[in-house]
Amino acid sequence: MQGMPRDPKTDLHQLLQTARDVMLWKLDGLSEYDIRRPLTPTGTNLLGLVKHLALVEFGYFGATFGRPPSEPLPWIEDGAEPNADMWATSDESREDITSLYRRAWAHADATIDALPLDAVGHVPWWPKEHNEVTLHYILAYVLAETSRHAGHADIVRELIDGGSGWLPGDDNMAPGDAEWWESYRDRLEQAAHAAGQV
Repeated sequence: MQGMPRDPKTDLHQLLQTARDVMLWKLDGLSEYDIRRPLTPTGTNLLGLVKHLALVEFGYFGATFGRPPSEPLPWIEDGAEPNADMWATSDESREDITSLYRRAWAHADATIDALPLDAVGHVPWWPKEHNEVTLHYILAYVLAETSRHAGHADIVRELIDGGSGWLPGDDNMAPGDAEWWESYRDRLEQAAHAAGQV
């Protein structure tokens, strides 16, 4: 297909969907505890990343283009607890959060399908002098945001159980068994120590 003209909107949308799929795949096979475990000093956890991205999509593809979601989003309303969108309570199930994310996709996809790339919107929570955007910009922005958090999810998942890779059936990792990876990591550690002594 090289040389064929490409549609930028379709390309951006497909890349966004791939990043969305990665986010949900990173939850597969983990316990309720593990998907909620805060594994960084700032509390980064897998289910919280998914919840956050659901609200990102509802916001940027919803309110920005005058298409707010019909369901309440209490985690981002005035008076909500700080960071309420970055973790799931024990009462919020995996299904609750993943369903929220899928509904956000559907809402976002309807906006993407309905509007041309040059459609103008306004991000309500950005400063007024900088809040005018196009759908093209928001598609790129949310793709970058989702990819950034997919990278966080890669690291968090690896810290939980060693799971790594891009997508099921296409891990995009160097070939090697556990022994090879251990040896590889040891070599990196030795190189870091040697560099630190220079």
